[in-house]
Amino acid sequence: MPRALITGASSGIGAEFARQLAPKGYDLVLTARSQSALESLATQLRQNHDIEVEVIPLDLTEPNAPSQLYQQTSDRQLQIDLLINNAGFGDYGDFAEGDRSKLLALMQLNIIALADLTHQFLQPMRSRHSGTILNIGSIAGFQPIPYLALYAASKAFVLSFSEALWAENQAFGVQVMAICPGPTETQFNQTAGFPQSDSSSSAPAMANVTAVVAESLQAMKRDHGSAVVGGWANHIITSLPRLLPRDTLAKVVGEQFRPATTSGE
Repeated sequence: MPRALITGASSGIGAEFARQLAPKGYDLVLTARSQSALESLATQLRQNHDIEVEVIPLDLTEPNAPSQLYQQTSDRQLQIDLLINNAGFGDYGDFAEGDRSKLLALMQLNIIALADLTHQFLQPMRSRHSGTILNIGSIAGFQPIPYLALYAASKAFVLSFSEALWAENQAFGVQVMAICPGPTETQFNQTAGFPQSDSSSSAPAMANVTAVVAESLQAMKRDHGSAVVGGWANHIITSLPRLLPRDTLAKVVGEQFRPATTSGE
């Protein structure tokens, strides 16, 4: 059976990837900070599907955690055929007023851990001439987003990085793809610190997480470096940077995301 390693697997998109890969015959390795949530999901998947599920609780904001994860899979002789770099979070608000420790953790998780895990698991995949790496990006990576500046920049990294590696690894039989959803029914807004009022009817419609993951797995079958998922509106949004001057786009998006208490003065 093929085996998939999913980061950020305790909830949201990561947990849904596990639920949808299990009936397809994938053995799983699940990692996140919450051991209890991972164990609960693993028990459910073992009972409902005849698969192996390994749980490795780790905090990938810790610098040594990616190496620990790779080492634990090696020690358990777990060949990873599909790596899903899903773990990540956002931080909403004025960058200059943001919490420094949270901002550094965001960069460590969204950029450094993702690149480190990709680097470590890519090498054995190239040796076998088989394997797939899905890096979960966002439509936020297609344009600058004031007040979500570092998150959007981190997802721009994921997009560019993944598309470059897609080209680098075609000759080795390894697929690398950035999956770019839009707003999705997860805990992202709560973790990022969006005010509750932004969940009103004026906020963008949230895509269903089940549909987003199903579309992502369909996109994995195609030979592309990236895929926008989660509805037709996301394709329109990601096309705007080609149509508008970048300064204009940043100002327009900034007005949409500006916190109610920010005057700009």
